[in-house]
This record gives sequence, structure tokens and C-alpha cells, in this order.
Amino acid sequence: MRKLGLLLLVTMMAVGVAACQDDPGPAEEAGQKIDEAMEEAGESIEEMGEEIQDAAEGD
Repeated sequence: MRKLGLLLLVTMMAVGVAACQDDPGPAEEAGQKIDEAMEEAGESIEEMGEEIQDAAEGD
């Protein structure tokens, strides 16, 4: 019984690892694009904040 459980566990782990190595699906690609867009937006907002701060210090 222990051997069967161990075999099942090893099989499940192997399938999980194999699934992680496949090409990303459309949902994962969309998620990556969203992440990139959010990062770019955050950088733009940070740059804008620095420009506003520089302008305020210039007065």
C-alpha cells in the first residue's frame, strides 16, 4: 500500500513538472502582457512625480 501511494505521488509530481515546462497558454501570455503594462504605467507615474517634484523645487 505504501508503494502504491509513493508511486502515485511520484507520478503526480512528474506530471506537474512536465506541465510547467509547456509553452505558455493564452491566459498566461495575457497575464504577462498585463504585468508589463502595469510596470510601464508605474514607471511613467514615478517619472511624472519626479518631474512635478523637480518643478516644485525650482520655484
